[in-house]
Amino acid sequence: MALLDLAMQGLAVFGFILFFVLWLMHLMSIIYVRLHLHKKRPEVKQPFMQLAGVSLLKPLKGVDPNLISNLETFFTLDYPKFEILLCIQDQDDPAVDVCKKLLGKYPNVDARLFIGGKKVGINPKINNLMPGYEGAKYGLVWICDSGIRVKPDTLTDMTNQMTEKVGLVHGLPYVADRQGFAATLEQVYFGTSHPRSYISANVTGIKCVTGMSCLMRKDVLDQAGGLVSFAQYIAEDYFMAKAIADRGWKFSMATQVALQNSGSYSIGQFQSRMIRWTKLRINMLPGTVLEPVSECFLASLIIGWAAHYVFRWDMMVFFMCHCLAWFISDYIQLTGVQGGPLCFSKLDFAVAWFIRESMAVQIFLSALWDPTISWRTGRYRLRCGGTAEEILDV
Repeated sequence: MALLDLAMQGLAVFGFILFFVLWLMHLMSIIYVRLHLHKKRPEVKQPFMQLAGVSLLKPLKGVDPNLISNLETFFTLDYPKFEILLCIQDQDDPAVDVCKKLLGKYPNVDARLFIGGKKVGINPKINNLMPGYEGAKYGLVWICDSGIRVKPDTLTDMTNQMTEKVGLVHGLPYVADRQGFAATLEQVYFGTSHPRSYISANVTGIKCVTGMSCLMRKDVLDQAGGLVSFAQYIAEDYFMAKAIADRGWKFSMATQVALQNSGSYSIGQFQSRMIRWTKLRINMLPGTVLEPVSECFLASLIIGWAAHYVFRWDMMVFFMCHCLAWFISDYIQLTGVQGGPLCFSKLDFAVAWFIRESMAVQIFLSALWDPTISWRTGRYRLRCGGTAEEILDV
């Protein structure tokens, strides 16, 4: 009995610590979003950055309904010195025709097309980008996924953050306004749960970066062995960021979000993407096994039980009130990340929020069940530490 009492006391203490940590994360992310995102900055912070050239590396594979409109936004960037390096693995990829069309439409833009890639490891994105990286002529490289769209001043915003001690500038991932419930579900996730963890980590000094839109110093990457040294990893963005941080450079977040605008999306695709990301985090950071307790429903149960054990409060009443407070704070954060009116109703938000929160534990368990991942055209078996091996069909 004494051991059981001790275990229950420990769980109660854990519940109150969890309450403090999670609500500190809520407050940090909401305040950061309101103070930092969507803020107009002076055009240039330093004269050096006004002249810094940027090589944009664009990995492309396949065509979705929004590819040409997304890609065209990079050809209309308002920046004095940049090049666009379009990288495609296969000659027969339909993205080749899209690129050639844009190259013909914008002959005055410094842009080149690289076809064929270079096999240097198991990571297909790195293999695809290698010829473009080797041909880059500027000191800053901007790796930006095919599904991202930008504003004319996006690159100016990112280079403004690249001050003397900064080695990497990244954008907070978000989702463009699109039609359908699957789009609403994605927008709710990337406006609530994801930025809460992402921003809290960066504010507290934990290096948390996704590779959707990253501006980096090429000489620092070269010191780490160049792009080829990250080809053994699937989550190359994490290890590139780590290599830059290990060399004493700081990170900065752009004031504009990295706006995902894929023309192909569904609830199933969203689930698969979340499962893949969870598998990668589990293999790179073993502490990820505690991730489910940071989700609303499970956290509310634990904290509610702690409040009942210590104060004799009604557990279910506390659970409902805690979930309601979480729901309201998530809505406040979402509107801040959006930076304007939402394209869906409060009812749509409520339904999408409830479904997303309900998915959280199932996604985590699915990630634990199968350690292999499917990405692009390959399947990979993950190893502890983040490396992987490709599973070849016999």
